Amino acid sequence: MERPRVQQLLEFRRLPTDGFILALLVLYAPFGICLMLLRIFIGLHVFLVSSALPDGLLRRVIVRAMCTILGVIVLQRGSRHRDKNIKIYISNHITQFDHNILNFLTPCHTPLLEGHSGFVSWARGYLELGWLDNRTRLAEALKHYSCLDGARGLLLFPEDETTNGKVGLLKFSSWPFTIDSIVQPLVLTVKRPFVSVNVVESSWVTELLWMFFIPFTVYQVRWLPSMSQMDEESEEDFTVRVQEHLATELGVLSTQHTKSDKVEYLKRMKHMAPQATVSAANSQPSGTRARTFLPGLSISSLSAEDVRITGMAKQVKEVLPHIPLSVIKMDLVNTKCVDTTITNLLEGRVQFTPEEVSVSPSSISLSNKPHLAPCKLVTPLKKTPKDAPTTKVSAASSGFKLGSS
Repeated sequence: MERPRVQQLLEFRRLPTDGFILALLVLYAPFGICLMLLRIFIGLHVFLVSSALPDGLLRRVIVRAMCTILGVIVLQRGSRHRDKNIKIYISNHITQFDHNILNFLTPCHTPLLEGHSGFVSWARGYLELGWLDNRTRLAEALKHYSCLDGARGLLLFPEDETTNGKVGLLKFSSWPFTIDSIVQPLVLTVKRPFVSVNVVESSWVTELLWMFFIPFTVYQVRWLPSMSQMDEESEEDFTVRVQEHLATELGVLSTQHTKSDKVEYLKRMKHMAPQATVSAANSQPSGTRARTFLPGLSISSLSAEDVRITGMAKQVKEVLPHIPLSVIKMDLVNTKCVDTTITNLLEGRVQFTPEEVSVSPSSISLSNKPHLAPCKLVTPLKKTPKDAPTTKVSAASSGFKLGSS
């Protein structure tokens, strides 16, 4: 099976592409705005209640019931596999509220991995231990925390970033598996009508407002049997085994793309967006309106990577016009370099059927013109009188010697 690209693991479009569903969303919008305002008011009370009540089963039941009014529905399956003695929970990551949702089901903490510590991170339910720039020291701090009496479990997301949960998993980091040799895996799926559940580079405030706007969002948690690190199994191998198991249970692929690959792709996409907008505006006929370049999307709903590949393919086509454009693009996806693709095509590393190169009329007319051979200039010789003296020219090794007869 072909390995998915990093952009296939992400969600760039918020609104639906289906016209009928989009029309339903437009009709629902007035009611959704009123519902969002009402839920903002209720949400403040939910936060106050969750902050005032002591941590325990009663608090989780009350908060979960109030969150149902906010449109957050939490379902769980396979709860018989949950082991209360295990301190480490491993899950895939889809939205920015996954740790809050799972906290409704079992008492757990999620450490703050990035961002600023303070009231906001505390209000969002993160555990602040510091060491944001050092995963090894953070793992040691979490290991020490998990050994304390009465410590809650740790919910960790080895992907370190959110995905759309539809195609594949990001490569798991190994640091969560250094804390304990036994982990409790679980898989998370999120569904929501009308719009996507998460969009890249969208703030948690924006996602919260969309959650309040939409009628409901369903979080489904499925507990899996606990997994232990085998004898003589390295932490990296244990990490890969858990990732493969979660990918199989979710029905997606286990990829080697990391958080850094996602960040790098988004940076490249931002860099390509202005160029794509300018080129599209220049290609539009006068009097027509250019398409808007949506965040995360290129012109005509293409990704920025596709725009970049198309631009490079045109450069190769200018040099090698007899090679099909589809063959050029296919090789550029692998090489990402114009010079390398040209070399591969010239050296026969890529098989293709040559195309007929169309010749412009101007070039045909020029080629049909007769070519005149260069003519030599002949200088006429002056006639000499019969009685005029003649001159002999003798060649010498050192030059020319003139003599008269």
